[in-house]
Amino acid sequence: MTFKIYTKTGDKGETSLIGGVRVPKYHLRIESYGTVDELNSYIGLVKDSLNDAEVSNLLQEIQDRLFTIGSVLASDPEKSKMKIPDLHESDIELLEKAIDYMNESLPDLTSFVLPGGHIAASYCHVARCVCRRAERLVVHLKTESEVPEIVSIYLNRLSDYLFVLSRKIIHDANATEIAWRPRM
Repeated sequence: MTFKIYTKTGDKGETSLIGGVRVPKYHLRIESYGTVDELNSYIGLVKDSLNDAEVSNLLQEIQDRLFTIGSVLASDPEKSKMKIPDLHESDIELLEKAIDYMNESLPDLTSFVLPGGHIAASYCHVARCVCRRAERLVVHLKTESEVPEIVSIYLNRLSDYLFVLSRKIIHDANATEIAWRPRM
């Protein structure tokens, strides 16, 4: 049996959530998990631009967690009976430990920094911005529907991780972090 990638069921602008409910493709739940999918793609770009096995392994784990989040967001909480993977506090703790470890070797942050200075750091900043957008969408979705609190917490911490990772990349490459110098 061959799996076809196209089903034609979305040709009229609707898609199905896990649980079978059909919603318009612009539905906030679709926007939320679509943005998480976009974030996952950027994390892959970050991972592929680095030559650091330890960081790459963590980024792949993050990609797996983002698939978990996508599954949670793609499920209709009232209709789905399907067992969905879930996040754990240990997933957030892993990000926090990585942030703390990277911060040990970084100079103190004395100003805002502009994205740039190294291609991989720039990819991190793009991923961080997409992560913040995903978080905003999830927070909005939580006002209309059930979403586990841990999802927005994880996304919040992930954006912090991506910011610190961008700084570590700059530092490790002996590149220059670009300080924002506000015009006064």
